[in-house]
Amino acid sequence: MARIDRQGASGPSRRTFLVASGLGLSGLSPGRLATAGAVGEPSPTGGGSAKSTILFFLCGGASHLDSWDLKPDAPAEFRGPFLPIATSAPGVRLSEHLPLLASQAHHLAVVNSVGASVATNDHHAGYYYNLTGHRPDSTFLTLGNDRTPRPDDWPFMGTVVGSRRPPHPTLVNAITLPHKPSRAPYTRPGQFAARLGVEHDPLYLMGDRARPLNFQVPALTLQAEVGPERLRDRRALLSAVDGARREFDRAERVRTYSTLEQKALALLCSGETARAFDLADEPEAVRARYGETVNGMSLLMARRLVEAGVPFITVFWMEDREIADRCKSAGGWDTHGNNFNCLKEYLLPEFDRAFAGLIADLDDRGMLDQTLLLVTSEMGRKPRIGDPRSGGQSGAGRDHWTHCQSVLFAGGGIRGGQVYGSSDRVGAYPADRPVTPAHVAHTVYHAMGLQDLQATDVEGRPFPLLSEGAPIRDLF
Repeated sequence: MARIDRQGASGPSRRTFLVASGLGLSGLSPGRLATAGAVGEPSPTGGGSAKSTILFFLCGGASHLDSWDLKPDAPAEFRGPFLPIATSAPGVRLSEHLPLLASQAHHLAVVNSVGASVATNDHHAGYYYNLTGHRPDSTFLTLGNDRTPRPDDWPFMGTVVGSRRPPHPTLVNAITLPHKPSRAPYTRPGQFAARLGVEHDPLYLMGDRARPLNFQVPALTLQAEVGPERLRDRRALLSAVDGARREFDRAERVRTYSTLEQKALALLCSGETARAFDLADEPEAVRARYGETVNGMSLLMARRLVEAGVPFITVFWMEDREIADRCKSAGGWDTHGNNFNCLKEYLLPEFDRAFAGLIADLDDRGMLDQTLLLVTSEMGRKPRIGDPRSGGQSGAGRDHWTHCQSVLFAGGGIRGGQVYGSSDRVGAYPADRPVTPAHVAHTVYHAMGLQDLQATDVEGRPFPLLSEGAPIRDLF
């Protein structure tokens, strides 16, 4: 569970108990801007059968053209070298470099007609649109990478779901791992509760590529003099917390402090939390099924958190800095250069094992019908091969492309073995049954049985949390 240690000398506040950064605050002012509707169990007639959702977000912008929307009949300058292969579901074809997922295709719904065009064509706007369902406003164009998260942003879909569920007795309702994209000061907007209030923010579990079985909650570090043996002494803990209050603005931030305080105490003292966060007791064969990488183990952790009753778990793909230069990227799916070799040798094999392992594991345990799985990214990749930033056609990269992308659904009442919609002949724009990230978010809400998507602002006025789009009901 949470690590108890001393912060290094270079840290922002040495020997301080930090409740921020992982249990709320998240660099934002936490004044409550809105409240969600009534909290309750999902309506039995409200949609799918999901009790939990696992969102697997492929950071960087995954190439739909080389994964699940291949165009083998397109001209050579578009199609690339990968071939589609048959799968366990007639009519569903995936990349030849996804053989394990191909064997699980009877559980998949592949949506190939997501049109997510944004004016900036960049990562910040892509994160925001795909995580909230809301079109990025003009500040994303004017500020670019300086457009940091704001308290009045629209809330992340995971925090909307979490706000509509009864509070978890020991954990929190939205958990994100194995990192918080991206490195400060360029934290991606869209992953926080924002106007819903920081008490609904996700808890961040931080992973390590070098130690994939280990996850930490960086928000929970104690003063050196407060050891584990004193954790159950509430007065000592609250005294430690009082020392940290100087770190926060006295006005708005204090209003949510008691909520964060209680979450911190529950997480530190809960035996259930310790068990949920410990992967060491998973059988070696199970870990091998997912692949013992930080992304594979994050999906295994997500399965454990579903078992523990957490309503929404997000896994943000953790980049590998060792391949950054090779792929002209941050080491993730932003394959500006050497797109095909980076996908073939690194990205697709790791994804294939991890995600196929998750589907099979949930299915074997009888949990798939109650667990919605969603794979998405901030964008697709440009159909024409060759990014000027990496040598043009000879660099074999694909640039950003926000006009078209694909998403995958499985479980949670989704009818597997289907392809919904299509893109045009080169994968540039949606052609048949076009949808947007708003439709994707509504589909998640529908699967989770959320009926009331109204919130109330600080003046008591109701407003819709997502007025655009609608659930893709044909998927169920």
